Amino acid sequence: MTFQVPDHLKGRDYIETSDWTVEEINTALEVSSDLKRRFKNGEPTRCLVDRTIFLFFFDKSTRTRNSFEAGITQLGGHAHFIDAETSQVSHGESPRDTGIILSRYGHGIAIRHDLVPGEGNSYMREVAEHADKPVINMQCDVDHPCQTLADLMTIRERFGDDLQGKKIAVSWAYAPSYAKPMSVPQGLIMLMTRFGMDVTLAHPPEFELMPHTMQRAEKNASESGGRFRVVKTMEESFDGAHIVYPKSWGCHDLFHEPEKSLEVGRKYTDWICDEEKMKLTDSQSLYMHCLPADRGSEVTDEVIDGPHSIVFDEAENRLHTAKALMALTME
Repeated sequence: MTFQVPDHLKGRDYIETSDWTVEEINTALEVSSDLKRRFKNGEPTRCLVDRTIFLFFFDKSTRTRNSFEAGITQLGGHAHFIDAETSQVSHGESPRDTGIILSRYGHGIAIRHDLVPGEGNSYMREVAEHADKPVINMQCDVDHPCQTLADLMTIRERFGDDLQGKKIAVSWAYAPSYAKPMSVPQGLIMLMTRFGMDVTLAHPPEFELMPHTMQRAEKNASESGGRFRVVKTMEESFDGAHIVYPKSWGCHDLFHEPEKSLEVGRKYTDWICDEEKMKLTDSQSLYMHCLPADRGSEVTDEVIDGPHSIVFDEAENRLHTAKALMALTME
């Protein structure tokens, strides 16, 4: 039987999860689950035969690039990888011109542009304004809607579709590697509050998130009957949590001076997810991370490799959600 998906999302951009309704997010998750089942059973899902998607990267990637490249191949199409540094964007080509031209060459555009607050999301929306093919956000400065969709899928696989009252701790954690984007924690607080979850955010005072994402999380929680609050310590956020998601991000005002952001972070090396902190959580709690995690800084080996960890299930679901987004939006 030919694999088919609903056609009411054809041509739609996917730049933030907030751009899609709860019903549309649910459709994406249903298709993701179906694709995962078919993949496990070896069933073909070639619904995008001879279609081309352009993967435009301003930053490095492992899971995102490979989930999209493998995904489009499994759907019958092909991906073109574009490194922004080796494209004409590095010489000043405008997002308008890029959107128009790539639209004429293929059937979808996906972009990662995440390291500079105020740039990535705006760039994608300008490309989308002039492109006549769907634009998918592979991570920007505001949101990582592919990651958080996979996160929601993974949580539902463990807890079921009704997540009302389930507590998720989204906490900053120390990492010495680089000043990481804020988009994952921002995406989590904006998405999980739409599904009635008790979302608790924790971070040192210097590591605040973008105000408009906080406001959206508060509004979403109010509308869904969930809860959103901010606490001052990782321990307080972990207390009784069903899910913990501790990861590092940089100081909003210091992304142009990453070494200063890392210097600030060194004051908080005790913000690490270890077995002692996991004892504060629910006995059946889950540890999640978008990966790669800074082992020994963000999290101990005992936790990430232990019985609470579902990071590889989470990473696996990146493939199936990426495929669903392409299948639903590309024609």
